[in-house]
Amino acid sequence: MAAASAPSVKGPEGAGLQLPRRPLGNTGLEVSILGFGASPLGGVFGPIDETEAVECVHHAFRRGINFFDTSPYYGLTKSETVLGRALRDLPRSEFILSTKVGRYGPGTDPRDFDFSAKRVTASVAESLERLQVSYIDIIQCHDIEFGDLDQVVSETLPALQRLRSQGLVRHIGITGLPLGALQYVLDRAPPGSIDVVLSYCHYCLNDTSLLSSLPALRAAGVGVINASPLSMGLLTSAGPPAWHPAPPALRQAAADAAAHARARGQDISQLGLRFAVRQLEVATTLVGMFTKRMVDENIDTAIRALGRLPEAAASPCSSACAGAAEGGGAGAGAGAGAGAGAGEGGSARGSGGGAIDPDVVLGEVLEMFAAVKDVTWPSGRWQL
Repeated sequence: MAAASAPSVKGPEGAGLQLPRRPLGNTGLEVSILGFGASPLGGVFGPIDETEAVECVHHAFRRGINFFDTSPYYGLTKSETVLGRALRDLPRSEFILSTKVGRYGPGTDPRDFDFSAKRVTASVAESLERLQVSYIDIIQCHDIEFGDLDQVVSETLPALQRLRSQGLVRHIGITGLPLGALQYVLDRAPPGSIDVVLSYCHYCLNDTSLLSSLPALRAAGVGVINASPLSMGLLTSAGPPAWHPAPPALRQAAADAAAHARARGQDISQLGLRFAVRQLEVATTLVGMFTKRMVDENIDTAIRALGRLPEAAASPCSSACAGAAEGGGAGAGAGAGAGAGAGEGGSARGSGGGAIDPDVVLGEVLEMFAAVKDVTWPSGRWQL
């Protein structure tokens, strides 16, 4: 592992505008309610300026984000490499780092998914080198529904537990789209062997099916991370990317909801983030970012959602910033991102000049999804 330089970035700053933190299950970790999804640092949504990306990470840390999530899959190791450049300037004891094992490509080659003990052990060593750290706070099995779930239980988790006993990782998690796949592994793994679950696309405006899993996760002391709060770009003014697997009825409902929000002076992406961060039993919501402006936009949206900052007009960055909120997701495709999330950021004032309460529009949008509530799609080997 490369030796880290002395920390040169201090944080957090800006008293009064800091992100609250929540406990992550029984891990003892307190994570910011917004987590930094680092898949955009891998260029999965287009080219990035690496210097600007490093500054973005530093700015997020100064604004109170202490949880950073990546994977060797994001940008085929580039995300980890760029994030490592940024994290070497931060005090190691003041941030929480998560990366993943098991997924290394889009799934077109059998080698893209490898949950064998040998591969995940080597993968952790490689990630430590790229991230320039001596330990990883949370190591997660990435998109388990694409692998053999019984292998995850009998081989992958024990291998990660051995790494934990060596001090190379501190907590172990699993990620995936189908809640049933996550539950399958939770039911069969030894108690206490899984500390964290990352679920995506199941706590957002159109789908709150994660709620049904929360009581059992809470009882087991398993921390919950919510990713893809914009449902992989579905909940953006620009609409989902062409590859998005949502069925036509759900796509249409999302388009109608986005248009309604825009007509009411709100941006559906900001409404989606507002909705997600209010769920107290979700420790953190992952948001992909790669510019300082995105950091400020998303943090301010979260703080307003909790009533800690006055409401303000939506900025021109609103759709683009919140549209990247998928970048930390664990899903299929390019980092489960909503790279097509850029669009007009509307004003938060109605035609009559009076301010419109975003929560009123949020309620209207939620009603528009009633007919397609919790509609999802197959993923990996797990079928509906």
